[in-house]
Amino acid sequence: MKVLITGANGYIGARLSFLLSNNHEVTAHCYPEIPENHTWRNTMANFLAGDLRDQAFLDELTSAEYDTVIHLVSLDHHQSELAPDLVASVNVTPTWNLLEKFSKNGMNGKFIYFSTFQVYGKIQLKEITEEVNPSPQNAYGLTHLLSEEILNYYHSKTAIDCINVRLSNSYGSPVFQENNCWWLVINDLCKTAFLEKKIQLLSDGSPQRDFIHSSDIFRAIETLINHGQKEAQNIYNLSSGETYTILELAHHVKSIYQKKFGADLDIFLKGGSKSTEKNQKSESDKYKVDNSRLRALGFAPKMDLLSGIEEIFDYLEKQYGS
Repeated sequence: MKVLITGANGYIGARLSFLLSNNHEVTAHCYPEIPENHTWRNTMANFLAGDLRDQAFLDELTSAEYDTVIHLVSLDHHQSELAPDLVASVNVTPTWNLLEKFSKNGMNGKFIYFSTFQVYGKIQLKEITEEVNPSPQNAYGLTHLLSEEILNYYHSKTAIDCINVRLSNSYGSPVFQENNCWWLVINDLCKTAFLEKKIQLLSDGSPQRDFIHSSDIFRAIETLINHGQKEAQNIYNLSSGETYTILELAHHVKSIYQKKFGADLDIFLKGGSKSTEKNQKSESDKYKVDNSRLRALGFAPKMDLLSGIEEIFDYLEKQYGS
């Protein structure tokens, strides 16, 4: 199949385009330029570099025919708190323009949009299904919900199969050194452990998160690409289905570090106190990001948390030495 990925040089886009290129002809849209990574570049069928806010470039991008478009372009959580006109011009307007132009050009394939778990807002339920009403609490979640609504409109009005994927929290090593991914919790814990020989939390460790490895994100998207039928329900939670507290994650990072490098690490909580216990909540006290709708299509996560943490340490060891 012919697949277009917008934002293919970003953290998720780079890994996704690289893995999808094994089975598909991938056109990688990059901004502001195409990365100088020959291993990655050699797997792509085509490249296009340009700004999705530029109408002439949009015309060029949408003039080709694709079986699937995967739209990943977005400002991050912090950048999305900037001026509304700037944020909307990146996070929302290109989604609308892409779908309008592709629909007018007769596209009848899939348009997969990477939304975010943050559209749900403050978690108040034990199980988060796609039926939970969104209530975003920040501009990042709000703008993604607006783009979801644009997809819903074109899903009902055109032949395009528009799919909203609500991603929980990703982790894993980057394809490109310049990828902005080290603020992600597990990535950050691993890098701090490797470079500073300690683990520093920014909280008391009680916040909960569902984390899914980048390789499982690929498996989910491959499942959606290969699912031929256009469903009336077009929203999917993309999660591992496993929830951990940040403190639990820190202790898992500590244990893998000790196993791999033969050294112990201290874990410090916000305020400077040292953690000696995992303080693990019972499973009944944790929320769960339900992914049964995606599993019903054949998706199943394969990367367990400990193997995913070890994969990051392998990357760091190659980058910085033992």
